[in-house]
Amino acid sequence: MSLSLYKRDPLKMFEDVFNDKLSPFFSSMMTPSFKVDISEDDNNIFIEADMPGVNKEDIKVSMDNDLLSITAERTQSDEEKKKGFHRVERSWGCLSRSFTLGENVNTEKIEAKYDNGVLKIVIPKVEPTPKKETSIPVN
Repeated sequence: MSLSLYKRDPLKMFEDVFNDKLSPFFSSMMTPSFKVDISEDDNNIFIEADMPGVNKEDIKVSMDNDLLSITAERTQSDEEKKKGFHRVERSWGCLSRSFTLGENVNTEKIEAKYDNGVLKIVIPKVEPTPKKETSIPVN
């Protein structure tokens, strides 16, 4: 039995609540704190992260095993705290994203540059080491 009142799938309505077109407030809570593009060629993986309003000194890029993490802090100035805002859409606080890269990257030669609000990371690829097959005797 379908709900004829809405003339569409009632469960689809819940998706619309979090859709950016209907409710930017809910969407901003659900979406990542900064947007990234990830691409690759034969030799490298490229990550470009839009981080406007973040100081270079407040960005940290780290690698733990095969997990690349980008963290940053965007602060609100004391002058802005005193203003009586009518609408606030920009966010402040800690921003963070993490990406699993796998075993075929050279973690010693990762490069990161920050210019004009965009963080660019170049991750060199390496040939993965083949796994050895081990025969285990069954007793």
